[in-house]
Amino acid sequence: MTPPPLDGQTILITGSARRLGAHMARHLHQADANIVLHCQHSVVEAQQLAEELQEQRPDSVALVTADLREEQSEFSIIAAAVQSFGRLDALINNASLFDPGGVAPANPEQWEEIQAVNVRAPWLLAEAATPYLRETQGCIINLLDIYAIRPLRGYLSYSTSQAALAGLTRALALELAPDVRVNGIAPGAILWPDEADGRDRQAIIDSTALKRLGHPDDIARAALFLIRDAGYLTGEVLTVDGGRSLTPWI
Repeated sequence: MTPPPLDGQTILITGSARRLGAHMARHLHQADANIVLHCQHSVVEAQQLAEELQEQRPDSVALVTADLREEQSEFSIIAAAVQSFGRLDALINNASLFDPGGVAPANPEQWEEIQAVNVRAPWLLAEAATPYLRETQGCIINLLDIYAIRPLRGYLSYSTSQAALAGLTRALALELAPDVRVNGIAPGAILWPDEADGRDRQAIIDSTALKRLGHPDDIARAALFLIRDAGYLTGEVLTVDGGRSLTPWI
């Protein structure tokens, strides 16, 4: 049986101008959802993506720009999304900062910035979105990282933020039940960070059980599953990493 489309549903994706956010936007748009794209700096890419999707289906995409480090931005983003299409069915917290930094020297400013974008913003976006998601029996998806469970050396602030976001996912699932489902997706090696060199990439692939790189569509399909097909799933984090978390860490 062919799964039902997402016709008429509105999905907000933060940090959706490029990389995984853009792939999820395209995939969910193909499933007939209306998409609200959010970006901060990548305005040109976001506008190009919006135009691409609008050509496929007119009046199906909205764009909002905001800095998630500013506390009130979350409420303005949700208000803009609801104003665009009159409803909100899913919030995907995809925007994230991935910056190196260990114990010495400690950098409190970097710590605060990473926690603000990676943890505080999803929390405040969830708060602002909850009244609308209750109306539609909608859901929240938090994009995490496998480093939430097994920290990455040299990325103390980032790894800590991912562990906090995993905890936030479970806590929100409990707080917002039974009306709103909250789940997470933890990708493994899908898209390389800019600073990863060839040697690091091969070592990561070698440490993955399936011995290959994942594809952005793997994450997009997981998001569609959580929105459309996982009506009895909440408080869970889908680890989409090709089995990397099963093998010794590098």
